[in-house]
Amino acid sequence: MILLLALLSVLSGELGLCRKEDEGFNFDGDIRQFAVTPNMLYIATEERLYQLSHDLTLINSLTQRGIIKTGNQQDDVQFHRVSDTAEWNATFSINVLLPFTKNDSLISCGVTDDDCGHCEILDLKNISKLLHREHIQVGPLKRSSRSVSFLVDVKKKTQADTYILTAIQQNTEKPENNKCGINRQTVNLQDTDNKQGGGIFSLTDGASGTPGIKSKGDVEFVDGFQINSTIYLFSNALSAQTNRVRLIWLEGEKSKTDTLKSLRGATLSVSDSESSRLVASSVIPGELWSGVFSVDGGDTNTQLMVFDISPDYSSDADRDPDFYTSVPSEVTPKILKPKAVIFRQSYMTSVLAVRQRGWMVFYIGTGDGQLIKLSVDKNYHAACPTVLYRTSDDRKVFPKLHLDPVGRKHLYVPFTNQVKRVPVSKCSTYTNVQECWSAQDPYCGWCGSKSSCTFEDDCTDSDWLSIPDESQHKMISHKVEKDTNGQILLKIHTHLTVGQEGPSNFACQFVGRSGSICASNNPPPHFPQCTCILSDRTLPADGLHVTIKFRLGTSQLSEQLRLNDCSNMSGPPSFMLCRQCIKAGCGWNKNSCSWANQGETGVLVTDFMDLSDRVCQELESGKNFSIPEISSITPSVVSFYGTNHAVLLGRNLGDVKRVRIQTHADCTPKESPVWGNTGISLTFHIPTTELKGVASVCVLLPDGSCHGEANITYRSSPSCGNITPSSSWMSGKRKLTLMGSHLDLVEGVVHSHAKHDVKLPIDSSYQSLSYDTPEAESTLMISSSTVFLKAANETLACSLNITYHPEPEFTSFTAIRTGNNVRITLKKKSDKLEMSKDELSVWGVQDTQEYGCILVAKETSKETDSFSCEIKGLPNTRFQKLKIKYGDKTISLSDSSSHHVSPILLSLLIIGHIASKLC
Repeated sequence: MILLLALLSVLSGELGLCRKEDEGFNFDGDIRQFAVTPNMLYIATEERLYQLSHDLTLINSLTQRGIIKTGNQQDDVQFHRVSDTAEWNATFSINVLLPFTKNDSLISCGVTDDDCGHCEILDLKNISKLLHREHIQVGPLKRSSRSVSFLVDVKKKTQADTYILTAIQQNTEKPENNKCGINRQTVNLQDTDNKQGGGIFSLTDGASGTPGIKSKGDVEFVDGFQINSTIYLFSNALSAQTNRVRLIWLEGEKSKTDTLKSLRGATLSVSDSESSRLVASSVIPGELWSGVFSVDGGDTNTQLMVFDISPDYSSDADRDPDFYTSVPSEVTPKILKPKAVIFRQSYMTSVLAVRQRGWMVFYIGTGDGQLIKLSVDKNYHAACPTVLYRTSDDRKVFPKLHLDPVGRKHLYVPFTNQVKRVPVSKCSTYTNVQECWSAQDPYCGWCGSKSSCTFEDDCTDSDWLSIPDESQHKMISHKVEKDTNGQILLKIHTHLTVGQEGPSNFACQFVGRSGSICASNNPPPHFPQCTCILSDRTLPADGLHVTIKFRLGTSQLSEQLRLNDCSNMSGPPSFMLCRQCIKAGCGWNKNSCSWANQGETGVLVTDFMDLSDRVCQELESGKNFSIPEISSITPSVVSFYGTNHAVLLGRNLGDVKRVRIQTHADCTPKESPVWGNTGISLTFHIPTTELKGVASVCVLLPDGSCHGEANITYRSSPSCGNITPSSSWMSGKRKLTLMGSHLDLVEGVVHSHAKHDVKLPIDSSYQSLSYDTPEAESTLMISSSTVFLKAANETLACSLNITYHPEPEFTSFTAIRTGNNVRITLKKKSDKLEMSKDELSVWGVQDTQEYGCILVAKETSKETDSFSCEIKGLPNTRFQKLKIKYGDKTISLSDSSSHHVSPILLSLLIIGHIASKLC
């Protein structure tokens, strides 16, 4: 009993972890609009409006179904909700959803089934409470992800009025329906209350009329926001030949008219391609902005870039080639170039940027279901990207990500009909200070009092060690120098950020195998650096092994080093010598190794693997020798679980020991050992990866150099949705067909009752896969078995069951002549197998000769299945038996006429016998 309770406790804990890891909310339809406030989340789907708490608990839900009522006035038309069970004739589709927090209201606008605009103002704390309704257009009438709307403040003399800014997608080929007589301009400002000179949602601006911004051609809007008094709008201005990414600045001052007429623009130039377009956008706190761009107009080649979008008021207002309030202008707008290209990854669909201490942190959603986190320092050097969340399929991430505004430790990640709540960091997964630091996560640091990796506000009354404001590859770097007196200096630099008390407690200790190695005149440590003047002026031939112990606040760290005599590391310049020199902390002086302060020292980097690609590899250039070449890799497309037994073909592969695989967005390559090397082909495992996408492949030689160039592509894991037929006979080997996605990446299929019997796919494609069922266990008459998919070393649940039934029972057959052919009708008892004619093979046997019978038809009655087949060019209808094969089983069915006398014939024989006796 105790053991059972313990097991249940473990299972409940694991289930709890699963719930926490998979925290989300599923909706009844596709998400149309999504908004977050300090207290709530608001999500509009096609048929419902939801109000959720920050932990995704449902607070309220409203149906979007209702009836349209017409009043006495011509324009008095209103949409009224009805209960979920009542009759309805209209749906209110929300295209604008704006929490107006300072007014405690939620503005929702869209279109009803009469193709006219409709707006509601709801109580922000309780959306079931309606404050105002009006049949009016605010925002687009068509459902579009290429229109934007947000609240803006326009400063006046004594106050600031809040308006709704709507930027509506324009498509000259498919203009909006003007059934209700409304013709909204491209960019509009509308009221939010009755005190602004007109009614709620009014467009007018007193005596100035109805101001607005028009567009010269087709335009789709991607994002918009306000910083201080400046309003920013980002769009793609489209034409038949080109696409321009445009930025509009507006000054939110004085009035609606003045604000809209203050427009100035710039063009964001990201590539030489004229088809580049903006996909997603996020402001970076400060005067920086980040955008996801498709540099070729498609979905695969997407890049994340950073721009300085500081407004430029030097040019004349209301003069722009694409946007205008009165007449268009043929001027050339300012050109903005990116400050940096931060990240390249296929299928990026969304981005959210935040600042964390001295770092910019980008959260990137993709079209194949990934949420990627990328930390970037002030010099635009990126740390290794990490995958915070990954779907097993290719569900697209919604264009807008939201940060939990209260704790700021979770992200809301929307998919088509689902929102996930994902932690911004997973600090607790790092178990020691080295792992915590190596994660290069500005949210995470080592808490000395807790001896764990935590968020900073979770570490109180203790030093919190974290990464510095600049990207570093190692926590501790070192170099060795020889001064003019011949003394050898070992300089250590720690790349850490600590609290105020940490530096005052900073101490270093240098220990060799026989004790302290430093001279008595050693300088005192000064955070972040300490220096050891070696007591000996020479280094041992095999190098000096040093342990450096650090105390920083309440934390203690250590590092192991081996110092080599830089002047003794001599020989012909080579790739290996260069790497050994850098690894030893010496300086590489173009063609030789030297002390770090002597000669023209090149790059001094302790991350020698990185250096080998940038510096040491140059030593090999120009040499004429046979290097490995890669011609192909099979398979070249795998799931993110990788695959076993991949085959690489090429030339000069005889000395290759390992294969290196590195995704284009990952900075930590994986290496896989090689076996079965013939010199022109080799076999290796393609390892698992965190990131979906393209990875580069090269082959490693014993000296550490990597040669050849090829690509493999990591995709989502296989999944299945249906199986036909859904049953098998007990002997197995019935061909079943799975339907799903990425099934071409499946390496095998197994059943729950026979997990060691891996069935290889007979044929497969992206959406379907066929295989033969395993035999049912004879000792256990199972009725059903669960299907699993094998991808590399992973076994993936398919959530499908097949049912095992007894073997088909064939009862009799008849044969008749049809011209020069024979038609055989084979009878079988009806069962639940639903066997098709294509699953049978039949031969007629005359004497010892077998004749193949071609199946042509199947007929089913209540108790019998009849299969018809034909034997061509054989008039003889007498068969001793039929040979029948299904699956892997072959049976014989004898001709019943050769073994049994029919009752009618028996009666005739008896009558004839009696008559003969009477005579």
